[in-house]
Amino acid sequence: MERVSFITAEAGDDLALSFAVQRHDDPSEIESLILMRTPKYEFIFEEDERGVKVSFERHDNDDDDFLRKIDYSASDSIVRIHTSSQKYELDIRKVGADEVKKMRNLLKKMNYDQKFEMSGV
Repeated sequence: MERVSFITAEAGDDLALSFAVQRHDDPSEIESLILMRTPKYEFIFEEDERGVKVSFERHDNDDDDFLRKIDYSASDSIVRIHTSSQKYELDIRKVGADEVKKMRNLLKKMNYDQKFEMSGV
């Protein structure tokens, strides 16, 4: 399980949700796990190239990794992210209620076309 220090949610032309994940070897350092979608320009892509792209600094992957499912358990403060190639389990206990609310609202915006499964959001 990954520990998250804070979450950043941005909604403009790009919809970006960034989790600041603590590094295992040095908890004072963070790595970003980013979920990004650009609905304004998606129409120019093929159907299988549309959706929320996921990237994590820890993984050097040039291939697009798309969000397939996200589960949020409020009682456990855990976010589970399933992509086309990875699974992440995030402990968000350190994250404030306002950040969690923004995360939930942004995930709903990102899923305007039901491109991925959501539960608990």
